[in-house]
Amino acid sequence: MKKYDTIFLDRDGTLNPDPGYINSLDDFIFYDFTLEALKQLEIFGDNFCIVTNQSGVGRGIIKIDELSRINNYILDQFYVNKLPLLGIYYCTDHPDNATKYRKPGVGMFNKASIDNSIDLKRSIMIGDSISDIQPGVKLGMDTMLVLTGKGNESRSKLGAITPTYFAKNLLDGVKQIKGSDS
Repeated sequence: MKKYDTIFLDRDGTLNPDPGYINSLDDFIFYDFTLEALKQLEIFGDNFCIVTNQSGVGRGIIKIDELSRINNYILDQFYVNKLPLLGIYYCTDHPDNATKYRKPGVGMFNKASIDNSIDLKRSIMIGDSISDIQPGVKLGMDTMLVLTGKGNESRSKLGAITPTYFAKNLLDGVKQIKGSDS
C-alpha cells in the first residue's frame, strides 16, 4: 500500500468552498465530504499539513485575528476527528510582493519540513490550482489536482505540468490513490 510521510493540503477550494476571500469564521465551512475524505486518506499518510496562500490579509480584506479564528476552528476539527495535523502554514503576501513562501514558492513546504522532519520526496500535495501543484512537482512530491474550487479551470491551463493524480474531489482522491496501488 502507498504510504506518504505527510499529506499536504491546500485550504480554499480543496477542503472548503472558495467563494473568494473568506474574511470571517461565519463564512467558513468544509465541503460535506472533507472530514470523511481525510479519515480515509489517513491510511496513506502519517500526518497532514495545510499550506495556504491567504493574500486577503496582505490586501487588507482579511484581518489576521479572523484568519487565526478560522485556523483555530480547523485545528479543532482535526483534533475532534482524531486527524493528525502537524500545522497550518499560511502566507499573507500580496501577489505583487510575493516571497518564497507564497505558493508556487516552496518556502512553506521547506519550513514545515524543517519544523516536523518531513521527507518531502515521500509526501503528496493536494490542491485545486496550478500554484498548488507546481511546488509539489518542484520538490519531487506526488501531486493531486482536485477539480473542486479552481480545479477545472486549472486543469485546462496545466501545460507541461502533470499531476500524479486527478480527482473529482478529495473523497474521489482516496479512490485514485487506492487504484494506483493495484
